[in-house]
Amino acid sequence: MPRMFIFGLGYTARIIARDLEARGWEVISTGSEGTLSFDDEGTVRMALADSDHVLSSVPPGREARGEPPEPVLERYSDALKGKALSYLSSTGVYGDTGGAWVDESAPTGTGRRTSRSEADAAWLALGARVYRLPGIYGPGRSMLERVQEGRAHRIDLPGQVFSRVHVDDISAGVIAGLLAPPGAYNLADDLPCSQNTVVEEACRLLDLTPPPLLALDEAGLSPMARAFYAENRRVANGKAKRVLGWRPRYADYAAGLRALRATMSPAIASTAPATATGVQR
Repeated sequence: MPRMFIFGLGYTARIIARDLEARGWEVISTGSEGTLSFDDEGTVRMALADSDHVLSSVPPGREARGEPPEPVLERYSDALKGKALSYLSSTGVYGDTGGAWVDESAPTGTGRRTSRSEADAAWLALGARVYRLPGIYGPGRSMLERVQEGRAHRIDLPGQVFSRVHVDDISAGVIAGLLAPPGAYNLADDLPCSQNTVVEEACRLLDLTPPPLLALDEAGLSPMARAFYAENRRVANGKAKRVLGWRPRYADYAAGLRALRATMSPAIASTAPATATGVQR
């Protein structure tokens, strides 16, 4: 039985673990919902020694909190030698491109979080498969919930474009890449678009009136949400298709939202607010 060790069993990693276990893998993990404590070093090292593959979804540490820039590598890098490595990174490493397309050959390190770019580079240097992910959505974490809960905004920023990916497609890409050549892979859907377009489609599916179009300064966004709009890019997925043989099941936001809407109660829209105010990331 092949064994995967996952550092950080979060939203996306849980889906990957589920899909691996369905294929007969044993999965051991750290995190609040994992099977081991990250700080139980002796037990973690024993489990790593018995694992064939290692996946990390642990984000870079926060300097303001005195956390190491790459927590996993800071403590366990010596135990990763000889393992097939995977790391969940972010397309934020590319920074703002003014809406232009970016692929894996684009320079990194110009984004709003240099720590993410440094972690991305550190895992690449170890020979990992590094999956750069845009906005992630899926069950319980999509624009449908944002709209339903009154937390979705439409921001008046003409030309602003983002990429996104369904969590099931991330899992499929990571599993397809388990034995692929090391390197960076963008996992994104085929149709980058504005956030407003996604909000409007979610409202249509829930039979709700879209929220008003607001200027960025009128929206009352948190600093984190506001920073989301500071970058504008289209993420190309051709390398993952070509090298991994991967194709997103949900090739665009509309297909993904329709599938998610089909799993929700038919009456859910009747309990939703008439308009929506908020932002998804």
